[in-house]
This record gives sequence, structure tokens and C-alpha cells, in this order.
Amino acid sequence: MRRVTVLAAVISGVALVLAIPQVFAAEVAANLSNGEKIFKEGKGSVPACTSCHGEDGMGNDMMGTPRLAGQISQFLVKQLEDFATDKRMDTTMFIMNANAKGLSPEDRRDVAAYLHLLSKEELVGGGSNIKELVASGIQVGESHLGMSLVNYGALERGISGCRSCHDYNGRGVDPIYPKIGQQKFVYLVNQLKKWRDGSRANDPLGQMRKVAQNLTDEDILNVATFLTNASPLTIGNTRVPEQHPFMSFDTK
Repeated sequence: MRRVTVLAAVISGVALVLAIPQVFAAEVAANLSNGEKIFKEGKGSVPACTSCHGEDGMGNDMMGTPRLAGQISQFLVKQLEDFATDKRMDTTMFIMNANAKGLSPEDRRDVAAYLHLLSKEELVGGGSNIKELVASGIQVGESHLGMSLVNYGALERGISGCRSCHDYNGRGVDPIYPKIGQQKFVYLVNQLKKWRDGSRANDPLGQMRKVAQNLTDEDILNVATFLTNASPLTIGNTRVPEQHPFMSFDTK
């Protein structure tokens, strides 16, 4: 029985790797200067990323936009490609599909590379201020209950722990699983609900939809409340595992 389980896990892992866009198969060049310019100034009809995601790329709860700074570069490229091909629909600001279409594949890689390195030295911080959210009338959850779901799941309800894919406190595992720790609270809540109702469906092998379909509204609030300020540092550590960007960075 154990051999069958292990074999199934290996097959699933191979399938996930094959699901990654071919551009990840080999290192490609990314121009950080171009990525920075797009982020700060936009390009053509595409507005600056800062207009919604903030000058520091940390996102905005009131707008429902996510933190992009420090995110795994491969994941960012995939999301931009999915927006450009309408595999993922922006139902928050209703502009990301048009924005992604306005960027070339090279532009998408460049801005993803820039964002990946934007907050590299800021390992802790950038999540939502829960007290401010409560004061503004936004319902939040219980962090300790969210921590339990993130680390252990609720197997009796068919819910796997977030940690099993996204690593400790949601710090991400490249190239597939994004950083969800220290992500904006409102964005986390909105995306989990979209995974649950199927309005977002660009997850490899439907993993997120499978987990989210068993989450209650209370579960979602609890998980988001914990993750938004969850430190990526394990006890006794001052470093996180090194990420492996698929791009070499050319600043010329």
C-alpha cells in the first residue's frame, strides 16, 4: 500500500513539472532595468504597476490588490501569461487581462524578475494591519485557528495543510507554489473564495480548487488572518531557503 502511495506522489510530481510553461525548462535572460521601468512607469497603454500595487509592490487591502514584492518569479510569469490568455480573469480591478496583453513575453519576464528581487532583504513584514482592518469594518478571523489549518489542515474534512505545498508559514516553494505568507489579507480571502466557487481555475491539477471547496467562510478568514503576518523564519533561523529564479538578470 505504501509503495502505491509513493508511486502516486511521484506521478503527481512529474505531472506538475510538466504543467509548468516550457519557458521554465531553461534559464532565460531578464532585463531588470526594463522591469523596473514597467513597474514604475508602465508601457504604452499599460499603466504603472505601482498605481494599484503600491510604490513598494506590497499591495493594498482597500483595493484588494496583492503583494507582488518578493514573489517567486516563475509564479509571477505564469500569472501574467494566464491573464494574457484569459486563463485567469481579473474580477477585482478588471484590468489585469488587458494589462498583461499589453506586455510582450519578454516584458512579463522582466517585471517578474524585478518584483522577485524588490524586497529580497525584507524577509519579515509587509502583511496587513489586522487592527486597522477591524477598525475599518472588515471582518477578520482567529489567527490561532488559522495557524492550525495552515500547518495541519483538517483531514477529516478533506482539507490539506497549506504547509504541505507552500512550505513553512506559506513562504513558498519555487517554481510552482507561491508565497502566501505575508500576503495581503483581503487578497487572500478573495482568492480562496474564488478557488472555492471555481471562478478562478488556473491552478495546476486543480489542487487549490480541491482544497478550497471544503473551506468554510470562517476557515478562510482564520487562514488569511494567520498568513498575512506569518513569519517565513523558522525558530532559531535568520535565513529562508534560497529561491531558484529561472532567469539570469541582465541590467543593461
